[in-house]
Amino acid sequence: MSDLFDHLADLYARGHAREAPYLIIDHRHAEGDRQTPAAVLIAVVDKPAGPSVLLTQRPRGMRDHPGQVALPGGKLEPGEDAVEAALREAKEELGIRAEDVRVIGATDLYLTGTGFAVTPVLAVVPDGLAIEPDPREVAAWFDPPLAHLLDPDNWIRRSAMWNGQERFYLDMQYGEFRIWGVTAAILFNLSRRIAWQS
Repeated sequence: MSDLFDHLADLYARGHAREAPYLIIDHRHAEGDRQTPAAVLIAVVDKPAGPSVLLTQRPRGMRDHPGQVALPGGKLEPGEDAVEAALREAKEELGIRAEDVRVIGATDLYLTGTGFAVTPVLAVVPDGLAIEPDPREVAAWFDPPLAHLLDPDNWIRRSAMWNGQERFYLDMQYGEFRIWGVTAAILFNLSRRIAWQS
């Protein structure tokens, strides 16, 4: 796992040492000044055929964001930092043990229109992990190639009216799964930091 980890860590360090153009921040649509801290894990799987990213689909019966594709994550609990929360949520949702995760670091904070301040945590996990999804939180999981997700040409820019304002968002269809909203924005922002294509 060290080659991928070292390569991603190098790209991460170089990408965060400079200004990133065109980051998507949803704060214009946030309601009120108070944002609930949350974190997600961008778990890059070290596959021989090329790295992939673990994504989940939320059950359609969930109260918040039913059926949407998501990165493992959720609200911070008292006393937690973003890394601890992301690792805890990955364990709860997919059964991934913290000792199997090599954390690279936190990337750009994303403020959602639903009142969350989400810190994405980039990490590498080994291929062949035994994924044990919690059916209460995960209806399905899949792992599209990292290169596919970080290629800006694969995202479609769309717009919709929300709370009386026109809102722009990114959208990608990957097989049977539609990736959009917060997850799409976080992955797109990562592509502005990680020059994977080069």
